[in-house]
Amino acid sequence: MTNRIAPKDLEKKRGEPGKYIIIDVRDGEELEEQEADGGNSNIFGAVNIPFTKLIRDSKNGDLDRLRQVPVYLYSTVGKRADIAADELNKQGFNAFSIEGGFIAWKQEIEGRQNVVKLRDFKDIYDENVKQK
Repeated sequence: MTNRIAPKDLEKKRGEPGKYIIIDVRDGEELEEQEADGGNSNIFGAVNIPFTKLIRDSKNGDLDRLRQVPVYLYSTVGKRADIAADELNKQGFNAFSIEGGFIAWKQEIEGRQNVVKLRDFKDIYDENVKQK
């Protein structure tokens, strides 16, 4: 079962720098598309490590230093972040998926509703939600 954290609960921890890390598991193309819609395309302070690289690096031991702090992961709607959190936790990390992903963060924390292009929403939904 995936460990999850609500965007509002993570926001409360934002005053504790260095005590956690936020990782965006989206790939570069996806970031560029969302950035083109205007506004920030990531959560402030997050590090981008695309999903496949994150999994590979964690298995190779390249991320072992992150075992010391909670790791908060997000993708567009949270599906890939759920998978990444589960995989990291199997390897001994303390990983959490941000509930609802980037879309939920932008809506709940920043009050922004148009996070992705409407024409892209169906593709995102099909890729991430329908498969759950």
